Amino acid sequence: MAVRPITIVAFAAGAIVALGASTLQRVVGISVPAAVAQREAKTNGRELKSAVVAMDEERIKLAQIEQRTIGPATIAKRLGVSGTIVPDAGRVAHVSVKLSGTVAELRKNIGDDVVKDEVIAVLESREVADAKSEYLAARLSNELQQDLTARDKSLWEGRAVPEQQYIKSRNAAAQTAMRFGIARQKLLALGVRDDEITALPQAPDASLRSQNVRAPTSGRVVERKVELGTAVGRDNLETELFVIVDLAHVWVDLSVSSPDLPMVSEGQSVAVTLRGLPEPTTGRIVFVSPLLDKDTRTARVVAAIENPDGRWRPGSFVTAAVAIEERPASVVAPFSAIQTVAGHKAVFVRTKDGFEKRDVVLGQRDGQSVEIVSGLAAGEAIAVSNTFSLKAELSKPGEED
Repeated sequence: MAVRPITIVAFAAGAIVALGASTLQRVVGISVPAAVAQREAKTNGRELKSAVVAMDEERIKLAQIEQRTIGPATIAKRLGVSGTIVPDAGRVAHVSVKLSGTVAELRKNIGDDVVKDEVIAVLESREVADAKSEYLAARLSNELQQDLTARDKSLWEGRAVPEQQYIKSRNAAAQTAMRFGIARQKLLALGVRDDEITALPQAPDASLRSQNVRAPTSGRVVERKVELGTAVGRDNLETELFVIVDLAHVWVDLSVSSPDLPMVSEGQSVAVTLRGLPEPTTGRIVFVSPLLDKDTRTARVVAAIENPDGRWRPGSFVTAAVAIEERPASVVAPFSAIQTVAGHKAVFVRTKDGFEKRDVVLGQRDGQSVEIVSGLAAGEAIAVSNTFSLKAELSKPGEED
């Protein structure tokens, strides 16, 4: 009889551990110590409130937690390709001279920004001086002959001179007008602008031998090939003065292997990443070469990207992800918002009290974004940066522990 109480006590102790104090009390009706029941109640309470991190706006700001409202987006399957940033070939300007002369002024140097039609250099040239003098002489001769012709016409209409004289005067006026037009076209061919030609009769004599060199496009000077006093022009002399590049738009030169080439086409979206830059940029494929390199068996593919702040410097090596298959997704979130909590993928959803941990099921990843299959709805706001601090806060023991 003495053995049975000992067996019952051992069973009760094991049951307390296995089932919990409250459960055991309901099942077998055995009373348990109050300390055990109180500790179990505290544990259960902590589990119930552990999914919420209480934070007000001030604490969120101090923790530098960025929030974002999530919604639908496009998810793409991408092909990774390495590439190089190069200038847009349509935005490279070689500034060359059209006459013989010497460099009298250089107003821009390497690295300087220029705008279209800005004077960047001044040449002195006997050729342009001769052309301007010829123009002025032709202009004066034409004006005089036109006045004579107008007078002869008036006299002929009044029967004061014979018609033959008027016809002769009219032919002379046509010839002087033709020579005047040819002289003007010659100046235009040498690079003298229309407004500069119009101002020639009032210009000082010293300016007749000067020729302004203007920027054909806006951009930045990347090369300067002459110095002050350099002879330029014909007879095997240097003809190119500057190279100007507009870097507001650049190209990404990619090499795609022949097996991957059928998946790539013009118009596809490309995500371009450069080491050292926090965010990638997006561009579009503008050219796919129909030829393969005989040595590497790759084809040249060119993508165009915007570069308003000049971050994408030509010559930089980049990684490009070509979107070869795109589809819409109902809910897409930044991958930085995802944390692993207790073995489950989770995000922290903004609530009126702070952030609530929400388990989610992930779908396809697209670079820095990921599809949320379940657990979140479009329009909810979540934490997308410094989420590890929320995870750490969630793991802290309560004051009662």
